[in-house]
Amino acid sequence: MLDNHAKLLQFFSVANKVTGRKKLQKIIYILQQCEVPFEEKYEFHFYGPYSEELTLRVEELCNLGFVEEQKEEKSSYHQYHYTITNKGESFLTQFQMDMPDIKEMTMLLQERSSRFLELVSTMLFFYQSSKEEIIEKVHTVKPKQKYTDEELTEAFRFIEKLSKNRVTKNVQTNVLQ
Repeated sequence: MLDNHAKLLQFFSVANKVTGRKKLQKIIYILQQCEVPFEEKYEFHFYGPYSEELTLRVEELCNLGFVEEQKEEKSSYHQYHYTITNKGESFLTQFQMDMPDIKEMTMLLQERSSRFLELVSTMLFFYQSSKEEIIEKVHTVKPKQKYTDEELTEAFRFIEKLSKNRVTKNVQTNVLQ
């Protein structure tokens, strides 16, 4: 149990600060698809792949005082910011685990908008399909997003860039053809 919490703490330690619950969900999912050993189960949801397990683990880390969740009032919604606390860093130094270096991939993902990460994670969710089928599925399950051809092309390029780090062979061979 603590192993999965520690993996998330390692992520928060590398990420420094994550802004947005949706963005957090998508980053962890994409890293998982890049063979980072996060074990949360994902299902397809309104905003793409979503993990109730991840939501609960982050809530537990906040309750333990290992991660701080700050709620920011926006005009019509709330924005959440997540950072690891000193207590979380201290716990992490006492916990031995085998995690790959995720700093570069985490930084690449954090630079992107949640809209873009929603697109990439949705495409990766359908990785077993051909490129044309993925595009069709994205337009079917995300009609309100109205993703453009340029956004889809950029997302495929981004997946290719991630594949040079550690994307699974299935993603590399199917999505990029």
